[in-house]
Amino acid sequence: MNRKMKKIIGVIAALLLPVVVLADGVTFTASAPEAIPNGQTFQIVYTVNARGKDLRVPEFAGFEILAGPFQSSSHSVQFINGVASSQTTLRYTYTLLPTQEGTFNIAGASIVVDDEKYQSNALTIKVLPADKTPNNAQQSNDRGQQTQSVPISQQITNENLFIRPIVSRTSVREQEPILLTYKIYSKVDLVNIAEPKFPELQGFLVQEIDLPQNKQFALENYNGINYNTITLRQYLLYPQRTGTLDIDKMTCTAVVRVRNQRQVRSIFDDFFDTYQEVNRSLTAPAVKVKVESLPTPKPADFCGGVGVFSVQSAINANELNANDAVTVTVKITGNGNMKMLQTPSLKFPADFETYEPKVTNDFKNTTSGVTGTKTIEYLAIPRHSGDFEIPETTFSYFDVAAQAYKTLSIPAYTLKVNKGNAADNATSAVSNYTAQEQVRMLASDIRYIDTNDFAIETRHDLLAGSALFWLCYLLPLAMALLALWFFRKQARQNADAALVRNKKANKVARKRLKVAEKYLKTNEKAAFYDEVLKALWGYLCDKLSLPQADLNRENVATKLTAHRVPDDDIAAFIRLLDDCEYARYAPVSDEHAAMDLIFGQTLALIAKLEETIKR
Repeated sequence: MNRKMKKIIGVIAALLLPVVVLADGVTFTASAPEAIPNGQTFQIVYTVNARGKDLRVPEFAGFEILAGPFQSSSHSVQFINGVASSQTTLRYTYTLLPTQEGTFNIAGASIVVDDEKYQSNALTIKVLPADKTPNNAQQSNDRGQQTQSVPISQQITNENLFIRPIVSRTSVREQEPILLTYKIYSKVDLVNIAEPKFPELQGFLVQEIDLPQNKQFALENYNGINYNTITLRQYLLYPQRTGTLDIDKMTCTAVVRVRNQRQVRSIFDDFFDTYQEVNRSLTAPAVKVKVESLPTPKPADFCGGVGVFSVQSAINANELNANDAVTVTVKITGNGNMKMLQTPSLKFPADFETYEPKVTNDFKNTTSGVTGTKTIEYLAIPRHSGDFEIPETTFSYFDVAAQAYKTLSIPAYTLKVNKGNAADNATSAVSNYTAQEQVRMLASDIRYIDTNDFAIETRHDLLAGSALFWLCYLLPLAMALLALWFFRKQARQNADAALVRNKKANKVARKRLKVAEKYLKTNEKAAFYDEVLKALWGYLCDKLSLPQADLNRENVATKLTAHRVPDDDIAAFIRLLDDCEYARYAPVSDEHAAMDLIFGQTLALIAKLEETIKR
């Protein structure tokens, strides 16, 4: 019995088993678009991963039910370690039509599975105004009529494809955060964004906000028109000086897929439309930001903070022995320029041995500013007994909500220090404090050498004049001459920079691909495709001795042809570049599989070019 037959029998036997392990955990979810234009239909889908009954949906206020619920189901069985598990998925679909504009909250639905009731998540749907003017990007004529050819440049206009720099405010105080967003608005078939060049943002402390790797289009109504929008990048800007600061222009190239216009001769012509990709240069205009200085006079204890903050503090003990360590922990929490906050200075009594504070930052960049907690640990060791006080410490910051300075305080702490026996406790405490050096105890006695039973023995077997003696002289000389010859040969080869680059091209490319492989395993899409593009362009730059200024598809194709590279390999190289640039921005159904395919094709192509290209 072959292996295939065994598998078939195993599957049949498993399906006939009276007991089948069901997938653990029942989930019941609702999904719908986040935004929809008024007058456009959409669907709400309720999904449960088990066989349910008695579906109860909420009232869809603000919407008209056109159809539904339509029920569909799917069933899957899998075998793991000889154990069969099955899962059933039910979907209930409603087709709705908005009847008015606004933001609507739809409560969760309920369903019964195995006599237990489950609740779905609630939904929030924003109904946008309908377009003021009809979408005239493509006008259809009556059948049999001929349409005029429209130039491609007229199909893509500044009204249906543009980029905006959106700033949260244009007049702020020094160190007050500004949210800068670069967003593309499109009513055309946008395929890719290439060669984005963002401004330097001089005069600002810049904190970039992490965006999802797979950027998705979102619907937004702007100037009465609904656009598909995508956010390219977001920054938090903290002005570092007063006056008028300039945010320079941002440029990029949009790749748009358009349909070729032609005369319509029959009704079958619509089935054979052809498309082409067109590059369109986009420019986001410059923005000016007016920055005012903070009010004067500033408090003497101003810590540099601008935002909204609070403080908490605690001490590990109010009574301890001499030479024991005492720790005061201060936590500053809030939203603002957290990274610019100065560490408050606690004043310990003169008899205390103090150390540099240990600072731990836990910050997160959000659209409202940098938020998080700054934790400060102050360590001190009392060396004498007595009653001591750590006085109150105050520090001030500028509250952006109240537009005024506010003062926070770390309360005073009283300490009772008893007599201690030794410094062992202090030594162990300091050893755990990472900012300090280890304390060592040195022995106080002099250790003498024991000379008892010590005798000097005379050796008579001399090495001088023997064969081993001369070999010890001649062997290093021969090795030195050999090394001199080798290094002079290497120096001659290294003098030819083009030859060195040619020989190291494959090694450098594989090193970059190793970095790309790490990003592949962590599913970091943008970083992966950047490294693959660097590996491809860098390999040809080194292998063909091309300056970076001459790196373009035409020059590369010409150089590869001159080195007798087959046309199929040249086309594969160009296609691989296009796939990488397209995949950086365009979402696909299986990102990891696509990245894995690109990685394998790159390895194979570089290996093939390495065998073909000869110097």
